[in-house]
Amino acid sequence: EIASCLVGSEMCIRDRLQEMEPLPDVMLLDIEMPRMDGFEVAGHMQSNPRLQNIPIIMISSRTGQKHRQRAAGLGVDCFLGKPYQEIQLLKAIDDVLSKVEIE
Repeated sequence: EIASCLVGSEMCIRDRLQEMEPLPDVMLLDIEMPRMDGFEVAGHMQSNPRLQNIPIIMISSRTGQKHRQRAAGLGVDCFLGKPYQEIQLLKAIDDVLSKVEIE
């Protein structure tokens, strides 16, 4: 099952993340999102014990080293640059889910 979250304010996004049931197996984030960017969402997830173990894949056209380093520092498990091939995304999902199963 695939769920998307389209919400208005930053507080609404935080509430939506907190109330999410069931928790997603993996979270796909873009750096450039309205209201709360992908870095902010990743930071919120990592500071929340309920959400911190959900693997994060960040997908962005901003592929510079500083963006990749910031994402890694926030616990992002995989970083894909746009444009990407569907097979790359599927492999990234499989890879991060495999790591979760091992742990």
